[in-house]
Amino acid sequence: MRLLFLDRIDEMSRLLRALDHPDGSFVCLYGRRRCGKSRLLREVLAGRQAVYHVGDERTEVLQRRALAQAMEQVIPRFGQVEYPDWDVLLDRWWNDSPAGSVLALDEFPSLVAAVPSLPSLLQKRVDLFEGAGRHLVVSGSSQRMMQGLVLDAAAPLYGRCREVLKIEPLPPGFVAQAFRSISPMEALETWATWGGVPRYWELALDFKGRKEAIRHLALDPMGVLHHEPARLLLDDLRETPRASSLLAVIGQGCRKVAEMARRLEQPATSLARPLQRLVGLGLVRREQPFGTDPATSRLSLYSIADPFLSFWYRFVDPNRSRLAAGQVEEVEAEVSGQFRDHLGGVWEELVRSQVHRLDVGGRRWRPASRWWGRGKDGRPMELDFVAGSVDGKALLVGEAKLSLTLKAARRAHAELQDKISRLPLPLPKTVIPCLAYASSRVRIDFCETVHAGAILASE
Repeated sequence: MRLLFLDRIDEMSRLLRALDHPDGSFVCLYGRRRCGKSRLLREVLAGRQAVYHVGDERTEVLQRRALAQAMEQVIPRFGQVEYPDWDVLLDRWWNDSPAGSVLALDEFPSLVAAVPSLPSLLQKRVDLFEGAGRHLVVSGSSQRMMQGLVLDAAAPLYGRCREVLKIEPLPPGFVAQAFRSISPMEALETWATWGGVPRYWELALDFKGRKEAIRHLALDPMGVLHHEPARLLLDDLRETPRASSLLAVIGQGCRKVAEMARRLEQPATSLARPLQRLVGLGLVRREQPFGTDPATSRLSLYSIADPFLSFWYRFVDPNRSRLAAGQVEEVEAEVSGQFRDHLGGVWEELVRSQVHRLDVGGRRWRPASRWWGRGKDGRPMELDFVAGSVDGKALLVGEAKLSLTLKAARRAHAELQDKISRLPLPLPKTVIPCLAYASSRVRIDFCETVHAGAILASE
């Protein structure tokens, strides 16, 4: 089922402003695969004099011919001429295309792999025809390659972009729009399975329900997403085994570097650089306790940042041999039995990520963090989210629960108050306890609360 075009309002506004500039523009889009870069380009280019070409693995000659054929959409009979090299083809395009025309090169890294000189050739035209009203857009899924080709100071095209847009996964607030007529709890379960990648949503919509989609897309060895993490890593890393191993142990619950080192039987110092790389790519999240200085604190917890990758490394990766042996139903039963634990972790992170968008206790809040450590009494404790108010006069301290009965809510509130009394941080005069719950059939009026409907509507 084709997915509705969702959000991207800010991205579209920036792209339209650049492509409407009378002097012409150079625009770069990048970001992980399947997040909608190509769909965004097609939406923006609709109705314009534009050439949209997707780079691939073919030889230089075949790609040049294919691009020349595409250019016929703007310049009649352009593809009927044999162009001996890229200089001749690009010269004719920049000289003969009308003002306002757009040349959009999608999967730019693949095109450059066949034509290594292309960035320099394009740079010459961008500089030579500056102010002539021609527009160039390049897009690619390999963040490493796009950084090297466009965003690195040594790259030929560096510093010439009017807009550089990193296309991220969609926020959780759009799940309900994509999967219509679902409850907040179902939306949370959907988010915990597929995350915010639009293409995953589109694939899942072809099935009757979430469990059926999991079975056919992720668990089945022939499923479209069964090998998805390997493809993501290949986009951005020269050597993938270490990165994949790190993601695997993090997905199985190793949150600290020392734990990862023991599991992988490697020195902890050898993991610093690959972990930093995974954090930079947005695949891994590094957390530090609220109130600590990131530059000096040695306390860190690592988790997989994307819900689908977290799901995959928890349920698919350790069972690949069984799935290849045809035990899909058995693994599916295990997923159903353990999914709630996975859901709880996703819910906690979702709450933390959205606190700054909410009005809780009549105040607005800064971004929230987890806190962990020893309390004033020396006993270890952990808080799911802590945030300071925008005005600096209050502190929000809370726990995230999947469901609450009245009895459970009273007990959780009492435990939270006890943790606040033991919190070894300088506390402002106003400290607001809060329970974030995904579902509840009772009214909780003795404590500030946030529910899944508010979180998922916070966009």
